[in-house]
Amino acid sequence: MPERTVLFGIALGPWNGVDAAGAAGAASLAVQADGDGIDLFTLADHPYLGEKLDAYAALSFLLGRTTRITGAVSVTNLPSRLAPVLARTVTSLSALSGGRVVLGIGAGGIWDMITKLGVPRLEPGAAVRALAEAITVIRALSGGGEPVSFDGEFYHVSGLDPAAAPAPPIWTGSVGPKSLAVTGRLADGWIPPGGADWHNARYRESRPLVDEAAAAAGRDPAAIASIFNFGGRITPEPLAETRDADGRWIGGSAGQWAEELTSAVLEHGASGFIYRTTDDTPATEAARRFAAEIVPAVRAAVAGQA
Repeated sequence: MPERTVLFGIALGPWNGVDAAGAAGAASLAVQADGDGIDLFTLADHPYLGEKLDAYAALSFLLGRTTRITGAVSVTNLPSRLAPVLARTVTSLSALSGGRVVLGIGAGGIWDMITKLGVPRLEPGAAVRALAEAITVIRALSGGGEPVSFDGEFYHVSGLDPAAAPAPPIWTGSVGPKSLAVTGRLADGWIPPGGADWHNARYRESRPLVDEAAAAAGRDPAAIASIFNFGGRITPEPLAETRDADGRWIGGSAGQWAEELTSAVLEHGASGFIYRTTDDTPATEAARRFAAEIVPAVRAAVAGQA
């Protein structure tokens, strides 16, 4: 049986992005995670919020401050970033960083805010079709080869030379059935939205739609990673209950975390975890405990089952 590869990530900043006041802390956390052996750091993308840093400007800066860790925007607000230009951005970052980039991408969610950028509003079905075209265009404009022409509903390129660098892995934050089907047909990974974990009904009802679309497209469903972006606190002692009344994970001791994440991999098909603390523990302290006490234990337990 091949060895499972499980990714462990750290979210930089709150759910709605990093602001100027938090920039130094986010940079310190990324550098610390790089040294602690964490695989990935992530940034949120909300370009319509004036107090937030631009996610791709921050990503490029942080990749330059680190040496081993991969960076991702989870998820890129596609309607505000023209797909052919986004292809140039991510392939450039890949070339500059030695391939340390993942492209997280979404069809767009908060349209009342997105339209403030001057972006035309798309109805849900159109937004999903635009997502599928964007992934197709980004892949076509990567990895060298002949000039690319594409005449779609939303994107049109004519004789455009692709970048030499390959496209990075592409993860989506798909929600609805049509978007989940796009993930199954075209993407490399899926981040269940809303902080859903492996026991959440959203994940358990949605993942089969990804798998069905992948199989229909002749792809191996197991090759599409499920990466869970969720929070919790790491407590000094075990908790009597690690989930709330709604079944949402709230945290526990390092041992309880390790047991839960190992179960998520072995029993529920988890491919990775992006962690953020949910209490007043300083982010650097919580991330260090996650890296030192939880990640090695899960890696060892998973390797023991390979």
